[in-house]
Amino acid sequence: MDAPTELAAWMPDGGWSCGCPDALAAGARWLVAVRAYRRRVEDGGMGRATDRRGVLRIDLDAATAGRGSVRRPDTLAVEEPLEIRVGAAGPGRRKPLAVTMRTPGDDLDLAIGFLLTEGLIRSTDDVLTAQLCAGAETPNTYNVVDVVLAPGVPEPTTDPSRNFYTTSSCGVCGKASIDAVRTRSLFPVSEDPLSVPAALLTELPDRLRAAQRGFDRTGGLHAAGLFTPDGELVVLREDVGRHNAVDKVIGWAVRERRLPLAGHLLLVSGRASFELTQKAWMAGLPLLAAVSAPSTLAAELAEEAGMTLVGFLRGNTMNVYARPERVTV
Repeated sequence: MDAPTELAAWMPDGGWSCGCPDALAAGARWLVAVRAYRRRVEDGGMGRATDRRGVLRIDLDAATAGRGSVRRPDTLAVEEPLEIRVGAAGPGRRKPLAVTMRTPGDDLDLAIGFLLTEGLIRSTDDVLTAQLCAGAETPNTYNVVDVVLAPGVPEPTTDPSRNFYTTSSCGVCGKASIDAVRTRSLFPVSEDPLSVPAALLTELPDRLRAAQRGFDRTGGLHAAGLFTPDGELVVLREDVGRHNAVDKVIGWAVRERRLPLAGHLLLVSGRASFELTQKAWMAGLPLLAAVSAPSTLAAELAEEAGMTLVGFLRGNTMNVYARPERVTV
């Protein structure tokens, strides 16, 4: 993907358009942003995902040799707000729906995945355009995604009891009750015939880790990876938030018209929480695996959905908390 498309607009019919009013009005600033984006891609695609900061490094083991502390640069994972605006086509700005703290990059995927996993859109055709636009910052960081819904798709309500402000650690912190987040999927994952050898599952964390370029530089990014039953990594996304990484993977699948993700599995680098299980279900994934622990609600939702849930996938061991028949020994 080249710079103008990433910084402009996506249309489900496969085309791209530099239609963002904010970005186009920026003139020379727009060209600067495009060139900066190209430099980030040439530099490995990390860009604003990481930043350098001077730190005081303290090593008590080296203190006896007179080298107990030293100042040096360190690489940090960037965390910035992304505002998602959603509404019908027409002049003027769409209404702000959500603000999520995320690591910049794949922002269109994040916005589209968020809308899908929250049940606000059901398919690729529910979106007319998705545009990365200029915000109010100087210099501009393009922390706004403007999503235009297709004709006939109802606009989301901004009920205060269903507050969509999210942090990088929790995807459903702002919602009033479990009933508000128990969005039901269109896809019958319980009927998915997926079968995966346990021996293959044990290999996937290393494959995921090997592809985590952001984690290599910062040690502070979560990852979500979509795999085939043969263990092929289809797509990987990283983010300071676990739920954002999953939304980025699912948003990619929406834009590629690959939903439902039947016959695939999702591996996450942290724990398996309720919101990650829900997001996997909304995308039609029959198996969710995590290198860390699941929660009780995650296990209950997986059982309800007919989804296989694997936790503590480390070394040659794992725990299967729901639908264990898909994991063969």
